[in-house]
Amino acid sequence: MQLQKNRPVAIWLFIGAGMLIIQVLLGGLTRLTSSGLSITEWQPILGALPPMNEQAWMEAFDKYKQIAQFKYIHNHFTLADFKGIYFWEWLHRDWARLIGIVFLIPFIWFIVKKKIDRSMLTPMIILFLLGGLQGAIGWIMVSSGVGTDLVYVSHIRLAVHFLAALLLLCYVVWFALKLTVREDQLAVDGGTRSFNILLLVIITLQLTYGAFMAGTHAANAAVTWPDINGRMYPGELMFREGGFLWNITHNLISIQFIHRGLAYLITLLMVFFTWRLTRLPQSSLLYKMRFWPMTLVLVQVVLGILALVNYLTPDKLLLSILHQLVGMLLLVCMVVTVFLVRRVPAVQTKTVAGAPTTVF
Repeated sequence: MQLQKNRPVAIWLFIGAGMLIIQVLLGGLTRLTSSGLSITEWQPILGALPPMNEQAWMEAFDKYKQIAQFKYIHNHFTLADFKGIYFWEWLHRDWARLIGIVFLIPFIWFIVKKKIDRSMLTPMIILFLLGGLQGAIGWIMVSSGVGTDLVYVSHIRLAVHFLAALLLLCYVVWFALKLTVREDQLAVDGGTRSFNILLLVIITLQLTYGAFMAGTHAANAAVTWPDINGRMYPGELMFREGGFLWNITHNLISIQFIHRGLAYLITLLMVFFTWRLTRLPQSSLLYKMRFWPMTLVLVQVVLGILALVNYLTPDKLLLSILHQLVGMLLLVCMVVTVFLVRRVPAVQTKTVAGAPTTVF
């Protein structure tokens, strides 16, 4: 009965999760098209509309001409070129505004209709705080490239922005699952849950290196597979002056090598994880989705290879975005799987001779 009552709120949260995935993809397109610094101001309300006439466009273009990216990278741009990159950043920001509206207005409506009980209030507050944090990080990224000598936003800042978005996405999905999944649909297997958490950590690290790949355009450093510019282990190219930490976060060959290596590791671990899932009770939801993670990993690996070897062709944009999409779906899938398995059985309450008795 309670789950049925929670259904509208859960649907709202799942819609929000879908919109967040689209927002992250728009962020990827913004980065890949070098559009992130095209709008040099942050106007939460007035900025919702793009320039509405030629004069307004020229004013926006003149402001862009003042930053380092135009002076050193895009100084050949015409107004038409500027409009092209402006579109992606504007769409990225406006979709964020739309997400805010989609979350806020139904939230108020649910409060009025008493669809949200007290147990949901704290998670809701956390949700809105995470959303606000994400917007703040986004503006900090843009402001770092205005009035400075930076021609691109730091890939470290990009990774932080990306991970904050993924944290918000996973939180929304987890919250929605709590409102929709019954206790009797969960599996009980401590080993599987621990292994699931390990995979989540490694996949998060892999997604971080995916952000590094996009932020540094590290694919340009080696567009061959399975070798890296003719070498299977380019050790002499991976460790240069600057120290270990600098190399694993800034050396393009090192970033790509780690990203590839993590993909191979995740694939191997996922084979074992899938085997564990096939041994769960067939009545559990986790057993029913036992092949989803492995399927997503295989699709992700294939898309990653195709995106790499086609990086110098016009197909790179589509392949890179599909690669990012499946990576996020894999992360969400692993959040779902860890939700669906418990270390110990859920606590149940029975009434014996008029007194409640707790059993496990």
